[in-house]
Amino acid sequence: MKLAVVVHDAEEGGYWAEVPSIPGCATQGETFEELLQNLYEAIEGCLSVPVDKLPTTPRDRVLEIAV
Repeated sequence: MKLAVVVHDAEEGGYWAEVPSIPGCATQGETFEELLQNLYEAIEGCLSVPVDKLPTTPRDRVLEIAV
């Protein structure tokens, strides 16, 4: 899966970024490398859903796939 990310220069220094396709998904970093690492963590956190909170029946199967 590829996601578009908008990277901004922060006024106080460093960078901040947002992921327009995932509302509310944003992060920051003092360096560009730190920003990239934080982006992966932020996207993973925004897309993760606790399996025990999903409405399922005993006949349903819950799968985890990588995209």
